[in-house]
Amino acid sequence: MKQAFIKLHIAIILAGFTGIFGKLITVNEGLLAWYRIWLAGILMLLILAATKKLERISFADFGRASLTGLFLGLHWIFFYGSIKYSNISVGVVCFSLTGFFTAVFSPLINPKRFVASELLLSLLTLSGIALIFSFDSRYRAGIALGVVSSALGSLYMITNERLAHSFKSETATVYSMVGGALALTLFMPLYFYFFPVITFVPSWSDFGYLVLLAFFCTVVLYMLQTQALLRISAFTVNLSLNLEPVYTIILAIVIYHENQELRWSFYLGLALIILSVVFQMLRVVRAHRNAGPMAVAGR
Repeated sequence: MKQAFIKLHIAIILAGFTGIFGKLITVNEGLLAWYRIWLAGILMLLILAATKKLERISFADFGRASLTGLFLGLHWIFFYGSIKYSNISVGVVCFSLTGFFTAVFSPLINPKRFVASELLLSLLTLSGIALIFSFDSRYRAGIALGVVSSALGSLYMITNERLAHSFKSETATVYSMVGGALALTLFMPLYFYFFPVITFVPSWSDFGYLVLLAFFCTVVLYMLQTQALLRISAFTVNLSLNLEPVYTIILAIVIYHENQELRWSFYLGLALIILSVVFQMLRVVRAHRNAGPMAVAGR
């Protein structure tokens, strides 16, 4: 059990490094997301093939997985765009809005009633983002991109949850990565028309960082979470994942000294977001006691 918890928190720390790599890698957000999803998809495909865990799926199911992967790829583009137009801390804080969009989109996509408590808690997060947006004009472009990133991230989570009901987790993940890479490739010419780049080939240092990002912060992260789930309940994993933004902000402060760039409005907005997370955790704990285990949702 102790090793499972260690693996889980290593996975959360690795997730925290995704934002650090977003600032460290110099290629623009489009190329960064495109290389990441291709490298991660190929690496996972090779690992599953080598371990004989790769399953075949129908063309229709591959299309579903590709749509999910496209949402993931587009989410990464806007997430890294948010970081590059503001900073790591702002980009991660904006990602907290994923819960708000999920509370709104999920009942529309999966016919069910809106949950008032989820909407109210999400509005508290929205208030925190609005506070930062209102008082710190330096990051408005980055915040706008982060909001779109959160909306796309929620669509990924909702569609990925549907795939999880039809396939094993590793099968759903690898095909969404590969299909998403293909779908994003079709989208990229339009992206480069509006955001042209001098070269499509990253420098050796950037390519090295991209490989590290794809392998450790995507493939290894997924494998560690899967291994942790063998000993730890999905409920505990879900609660632990709420630590990811905290880890990322700590890393950003330690590595890039971002605390020197942030004003009081950021910390007050962050406090509102943390408050909403705490209330959400308490709500989930109460629901878990009454209803039993819950399914894990991945980023």
